[in-house]
Amino acid sequence: MAALEHPLKAEIDAVRAAILASDKTITERIKWKAPSFVHAGDDRVTFRLAPKGIFQLIFHRGAKVKDTTGFKFEDDSGLLEWLAADRAVVTLQDAKDVKAKKAALVKLVGRWMKATAT
Repeated sequence: MAALEHPLKAEIDAVRAAILASDKTITERIKWKAPSFVHAGDDRVTFRLAPKGIFQLIFHRGAKVKDTTGFKFEDDSGLLEWLAADRAVVTLQDAKDVKAKKAALVKLVGRWMKATAT
């Protein structure tokens, strides 16, 4: 992260810090050259830092495809754009967008971690 050149680097750092501070069971590692949040040993939410004008958080259930039978996740935040039955993305456009969505995003990450832990 120290070498990251991105116009929203301060916002990326703020989102990372807020998520890590929200739950001590969430850890972080690098996946796809970006921060990835880990719960119960699996990557669950991973940053996508390209293209440079935005950043995204990819919500997934780990590196390997898992059976989606019976998997449901209710997005009460309205932030998720579903890419598959168990994979979604949140897009953050700029500093104003991050400020408006950060609290809901942190709660969403926590809920996702719990829902995908099994």
